[in-house]
Amino acid sequence: MFRSLAIVVLAAVTLAGCATASRFDAAGDVHALLVAIRDNDRVAFDRYVDRRALKASLEGRLLREAGAAEMDDGARALTALLAPSLAGVAVDALMRPEVFRAAASYYGYTPDRPLPDRLAIGGALKYLPDGKVCATKKKDGPCLLVFTNVGGTWKLSGFEGDLADLRGKPKKPR
Repeated sequence: MFRSLAIVVLAAVTLAGCATASRFDAAGDVHALLVAIRDNDRVAFDRYVDRRALKASLEGRLLREAGAAEMDDGARALTALLAPSLAGVAVDALMRPEVFRAAASYYGYTPDRPLPDRLAIGGALKYLPDGKVCATKKKDGPCLLVFTNVGGTWKLSGFEGDLADLRGKPKKPR
């Protein structure tokens, strides 16, 4: 009995350690992305953004939201047809450092203030069961930004927040 309990506890500690290591490993790349946003460095920004994954994420989101919306079958079919193009346009239009800088400024991350360090960022990231990590606005809140390890670099691969937050004048936080 004691041995079984010890094995379960050891497995839980090991898995928690992996989750913590992933979060803190990702924190360095998330910090680099924040620096690129702050400095309006498009080359560095692009290094930490997986545009293909973002496009797929937004396309899936458009399809999910269309499926949940009250519309006729013709409108759903049209949405399904247009979703890939709309997602591509959205990624091209919104995934620029200056767009994210406007949203970051609204939440207090202005160029005159220091960015959070890697330890603070790592503590704010949430480990996901599929090996990704995400940033939330509140400790136990929903994921807003999702990061995936791609060839050893953690890249922004999903945006689950309100798209209005990326229009340059985000709405007030709730």
